[in-house]
Amino acid sequence: MTTGRFFLECEAGVAGDMLVGAMLDLGADENKLISVLKSLPLEGYFVTINRVKKAGIDACDFDVVLDEEHDNHDHDMEYLHGSHGDEIGHHHHHHHGHRHLGEIFDIIDAGTMSDEARILAKRIFRVLGEAEALAHGTTIDEVHFHEVGAVDSIVDIVAIAVCADDLGIESLIVPYLCEGQGTIRCAHGIMPIPVPAVANIIKAYGIALKRIGVDGEFVTPTGAAAVAAFRKEEKLPDTYRVIRSGTGAGKREYERASIVRLYEIEAADTQGDEIWRLETDIDDSTGERLGYVMSCLYENGALEVHYTPTFMKKNRPGVELVVICDDGHREKLEELIFTETTTIGIRRMKLKRSKLKRTGETWETPRGKVDVKIITLPDGSRRYEPEYDSVVELSKRTGSTYSESLNWIKAYIQSNMAGGLI
Repeated sequence: MTTGRFFLECEAGVAGDMLVGAMLDLGADENKLISVLKSLPLEGYFVTINRVKKAGIDACDFDVVLDEEHDNHDHDMEYLHGSHGDEIGHHHHHHHGHRHLGEIFDIIDAGTMSDEARILAKRIFRVLGEAEALAHGTTIDEVHFHEVGAVDSIVDIVAIAVCADDLGIESLIVPYLCEGQGTIRCAHGIMPIPVPAVANIIKAYGIALKRIGVDGEFVTPTGAAAVAAFRKEEKLPDTYRVIRSGTGAGKREYERASIVRLYEIEAADTQGDEIWRLETDIDDSTGERLGYVMSCLYENGALEVHYTPTFMKKNRPGVELVVICDDGHREKLEELIFTETTTIGIRRMKLKRSKLKRTGETWETPRGKVDVKIITLPDGSRRYEPEYDSVVELSKRTGSTYSESLNWIKAYIQSNMAGGLI
């Protein structure tokens, strides 16, 4: 079982082969990956997986080696940035794989991979297809893939999907992507960096870009599409622990070491923190309005919201509204209370809070996936609690009552504890 939470550090950009290398280094099953790649109806390549040094840092190098007919000079620095690349580009241009999305999906469907990996691979290609279609003013079904339709890019994307599925990557944190400057040579000629496909992806998916002032392309369309397909968060926890990590090597040689690092993390137990308690008394509002206010408060960062019945001045029945929040959300929540209720004053108090360490895992059970909250007690023992939404989903899948589903999950947890599996 894994935490399912991963942080991708992209200080030297990201490309497909770098991401595969990092996942393999972190622990993805190499034999499973090679088996899937051999099942793809593709020719003109072979794969090597080695250890290399990048600026003295040990990294995993995943390399798709193309034969002369299929070589697209993707790692040829003279071709990509040199002054005499036109002759090279003209000589090899007709060998690029020009494929439609449907043809690429047929290749993916022919591979013997899990359904989850197949879905992930297609998701990445859809991200690319949307970006390429926008760049060329056409539809996703009509767009021709050039570099990303070539053999090495298809292999990279399938490899990303297979490794991510094997590792159980459900939530990828990527604060930003680092990108260089200048121009790069591609199938359509010399393009400014970032190339149009990358620019369209980061715009469509709200990915922050950090310019590093170095000549060169650090973010490839494949790398950007993979990040867009997996990224769910952009902010790291304030404190966290690294469970395991992997470093993937890139092929291009720039001033900055060409590596990407992938970490599996869990939020650290901070022992305690400070929170705010906001409270106000309201005696002239309807229940409907107060219900709406509670929803708004939760949507805008409140940790807890509750109403307590009370009697106020002039013998009026009313409610006391109490909101618990962190410092970063306090001002916004106070503004919302003033705007959405009839109160004209809010009391606030800063409180110290003690917390137990908690993490989450997704378990595969005989009745499907179940999200479990794991709470570590002061003596180091653990308590396992199924998440409410998972109990509801299990009830829907099996036609059981909520109580029956809850009891079944708790019994499953107990049997695993007794068997020493957790």
